[in-house]
Amino acid sequence: MANQKYCLALDLKDDVDLIAEYKELHENIWPEIKKSIQDSGIQVLDIYCTGNRLFMIIEGDESFSFEKKDKADAANEKVQEWENLMWKFQQALPWGKPGQKWILMDKIFQL
Repeated sequence: MANQKYCLALDLKDDVDLIAEYKELHENIWPEIKKSIQDSGIQVLDIYCTGNRLFMIIEGDESFSFEKKDKADAANEKVQEWENLMWKFQQALPWGKPGQKWILMDKIFQL
């Protein structure tokens, strides 16, 4: 079975120093965060940045689901610590629900 692919978006606070710090943290993510990603069935996770806009591409195997990942993350103290730290840099998209970070994007074109 082919990997499932998901694309998500989020904005950073529009501050050059905060954006640089965010990028630096992602050059050496905590080992517990990397493990939680891999354990969830995610095989590829890439984050791209332009200005203060982030774009994430996830490829997950057949075991991956956002519901399972959210449940595991909620029970993982290190993941919660990382996510709380990330709010220093991140700002919710205006159309997101309160407290929602990454928003799943709709595919509108494929060649």
